[in-house]
Amino acid sequence: MTGAADYDLLITAGRVFCAETGLDGPGVVAVRGGRIAASGPAVEGLAAKTLDYPDALLLPGLVDMHAHPARGGSRYGVDPDEHFLPRGVTTCMSQGDAGALNWPAYRDEVIGGCRTRVRLALHLSKHGESRGEHCFEQLEDADVDLCAATAAAAGDQIWGIAFNTMRSPAISHDPREIMRRGIEAAERCGRPILYGPRFQGDFPLEEQLPHLRAGDLVTYTYSFLEDNILAGGRVRPAVREARERGVLFDGCHGMQSFSFDHAEAAMAEGFYPDTVSTDQYNRHLGSNPRHDLPRTMSKFIAAGMPETEVLARATARPAKLLGLKGEAGTLAPGACADLALLKWNVEGRLTDCRGAERAGGCWEPVATFRAGQLVQPGPDEE
Repeated sequence: MTGAADYDLLITAGRVFCAETGLDGPGVVAVRGGRIAASGPAVEGLAAKTLDYPDALLLPGLVDMHAHPARGGSRYGVDPDEHFLPRGVTTCMSQGDAGALNWPAYRDEVIGGCRTRVRLALHLSKHGESRGEHCFEQLEDADVDLCAATAAAAGDQIWGIAFNTMRSPAISHDPREIMRRGIEAAERCGRPILYGPRFQGDFPLEEQLPHLRAGDLVTYTYSFLEDNILAGGRVRPAVREARERGVLFDGCHGMQSFSFDHAEAAMAEGFYPDTVSTDQYNRHLGSNPRHDLPRTMSKFIAAGMPETEVLARATARPAKLLGLKGEAGTLAPGACADLALLKWNVEGRLTDCRGAERAGGCWEPVATFRAGQLVQPGPDEE
């Protein structure tokens, strides 16, 4: 190269996809100063470095709307820079790993200390998930005043309020009281809710959902547990009514939240999730095959969801919900140069939480760029 470089980096790929800008085909992304300078089927100019991935899919860095990024302090937490970032996830949200009392440490050590972009849904429990017992074993831990004040003072690093009403042998109080307190805290601080439903008949889904507001996000959507979103193999009317009111649904995976049978039944009726996420936490470490967002996305494709819809719900859609439109989840010029490159493995194994398998390939990570810099694999990726 004899002239001055127009860009720091040019990446070409056999397929470039961006739900926000409409790109879907062979293309190029140009990076300058850690941000996207240009993208499209052809980009003119010289670059200090050029990379070519002819057999890969290049898309915005993946956004995992429900996960457990942490560095200590959470019984579920995993280091996002080691276990999410090398797998294509450049942005993720914590489902309640910290509460009001451990929020300062979480802010400094995870949000401020990780290369991965992290947002938090603050736990209604003031201890978050820092204790070994159920987080609401002591009802007074659901401290509305402290939760609302902490979230209100935190700015955009705290996205919303997280809580669930699941049954536990450790608690005997009414789940309706947890719901009441969670709604009150969210309304006081003007934040949405990341809500985990109670899948038992003592607090029916039909009774839970009317409490939620437009913009609140229900997770564990395709769980096979009792009192799930299906009744008689069909999506419950109460679930559809909630969506019509603006309640959102997160298609997370976790350890017991994804069933092919349930997802396929819902997909057949056109009930797609608003976001696709992993609920990845420390019990997934060492799993074989590896649990990550590309594999979770592949399972939704296998369940009948159109591929482009899945890609959008792991990039542009969650980025918008997190208030990051124009910064993450897009290949538009000016956005942060967070990029994921995936390859399609035609022999990838796809298994749900109950061991049911489906034929089909699997997206697997090839490379991740965070703010234009190549992410080196963590110790368990080499």
